[in-house]
Amino acid sequence: QVQLVESGGGLVQAGGSLRLSCVASESIYNTDTVGWYRQAPGKQRESVASVTNGDSTNYADSVKGRFTISRDRVANIVYLQMNMLRPEDTGIYSCKLQRGTLAKRDYWGQGTQVTVSS
Repeated sequence: QVQLVESGGGLVQAGGSLRLSCVASESIYNTDTVGWYRQAPGKQRESVASVTNGDSTNYADSVKGRFTISRDRVANIVYLQMNMLRPEDTGIYSCKLQRGTLAKRDYWGQGTQVTVSS
């Protein structure tokens, strides 16, 4: 059972930056996919960024050029660097680790709140 703990959220003004951390309780394999998701009030959860197959990354169109996902292989941490934040980036940010090939299993963290004021 992989446990994930997010941190780094907070209140920031528009245009500011935050770095979120997702710490895993065990090693993150190269074959794992780790993603950051967010859920704004009254909206469905959406994928923000993911890293898989080593270092292949994907981003939602709304965050391309502003957010960067990266991993620290030694510390088992996946980061989400968020720059040029906008009020519409407000939400609860959670990380998910997906493991397995034929039978995939998802592990979620508890989330961290990000609030961007205008």
